Amino acid sequence: MTIAITGASGPLGRAATRFALQAVDPREIVLATRRPETLADLAGRGADVRRVDFGDPLTLATAFKGVDRLLLISTDAVGARLEQQRAAVRAAADAGVRHIVYTSVPEPVPGNPARVVADHAGTEQALRDSGLRWTVLRNNLYAHLQVPVIERAVASGRLVTNSGAGATAYVTREDCAAAAAAVLTGGGHENLAYDVTGPEALSGADLAALAREIGGRDVELVSVDDNTSTDGLRAAGLPEETADLVTSFGAAAREGYLANVSSTVTDLTGRQPMALADVVRTALTS
Repeated sequence: MTIAITGASGPLGRAATRFALQAVDPREIVLATRRPETLADLAGRGADVRRVDFGDPLTLATAFKGVDRLLLISTDAVGARLEQQRAAVRAAADAGVRHIVYTSVPEPVPGNPARVVADHAGTEQALRDSGLRWTVLRNNLYAHLQVPVIERAVASGRLVTNSGAGATAYVTREDCAAAAAAVLTGGGHENLAYDVTGPEALSGADLAALAREIGGRDVELVSVDDNTSTDGLRAAGLPEETADLVTSFGAAAREGYLANVSSTVTDLTGRQPMALADVVRTALTS
C-alpha cells in the first residue's frame, strides 16, 4: 500500500508524516508539496517527494500516480481553495487513488458562520460524489492559536471576545496529525466523518480564568459584538481578511458550532488529547 500526504512541508503535513512513519516504511510514503527541497531529509530516508501545486492542475496527476490512500490537507487559500480541492479529488480518482482522508471543520453546514465553511462543505460533497472511499476529519480550532490570546489578556488585564457564552473544543495540531496518520495507515473508517477535538470545550470565561491563573492578576472578560471584534483585531494589526476570519470563528463558537467534544483522538490513536491549559502553560512558562 502506498500512502500520500499533501501539504507535506507544512506543520500539519510534517507532523502527520512523522506519525505515519511510525507505522509504515518510508518507501511506502509519497510526500506532495510545492517545495520539495524542504523535505530533503525525508527523501533521504526513502520517501518519494513529489512536487504538487494545487494552483497548477497539471501537477496533480503526477503527484497522485500509484497512490492507494491519500491525506488531502486543506490548503490555506480560504475562499479560493474549493475549486483547487475539487480538482485534486478528480485527479486522485483518475489516478486510481482508492481512499481520500480530508481535513475539514466542525459542522460545515449552511448556518455555521465560520468563513471557511463553504470551502469545506464543497470539498466534502466532492468526496461523496467521487465514488471513492473517504474519511473526513473535522478538526476543531488549534489550541496553540490561543497562546497569544492568553498572553495579551495577562498583559492587558482584559480578554476580549465575540464568542459570548459559546465554547470551543480546542485541539492540538499534534493530536490532529496523530489522528490523520492513524486513519491513513490503518484499516476501516470508510465513508465516515469524525470530529477531532480536545478533551473539553472552553468558553471565553474559561479562557479569562486561565489567564488569571497563569498571570496571577485579575483579567476582565469583555464581550463584544462581531463588528467591534473585527474593528479591534484590525486595530491590533491583523489584516482585514484575517480579522474577519477570526471574528467568524467567534461567531461560530457563540452559536454552538464548535462545542462538541469527542473521543476521536483517543479512539484512533490510543493517546489522550492534550488540554488547552497544558498547551498554554507550556508555552508561557518555558
